[in-house]
Amino acid sequence: EVQLVESGGGLVQPGGSLTLSCVASGFLFSSYTISWLRQAPGKGLEWISTTTELSGTTRYADSVKGRFTASRDNAAKTVYLQLNNLKAEDTGMYYCRQDATNTRGQGTQVTVSS
Repeated sequence: EVQLVESGGGLVQPGGSLTLSCVASGFLFSSYTISWLRQAPGKGLEWISTTTELSGTTRYADSVKGRFTASRDNAAKTVYLQLNNLKAEDTGMYYCRQDATNTRGQGTQVTVSS
């Protein structure tokens, strides 16, 4: 069974930073692309980034490019999302997703507020 568990969210002031983690199990992690998504209160899911399985190349949404950095550790079966220079509009529930099966974790909440 594909399982993904996100962690690392919290309350942070504008301009602050957080590092999110996503630990995977139940599949050969190194063979699958993993994406990060988020959902702001009252809005739909927004794609943030996709990291490829082998090279670890990442594409980003324009809204986070230059501020967020995704990476993966295939040995640890973990994907990370470094969030820098956070803004109020970054507030939301953050999810990682195994793209092949469209399976997401339970999410981790990020709140950016002074």
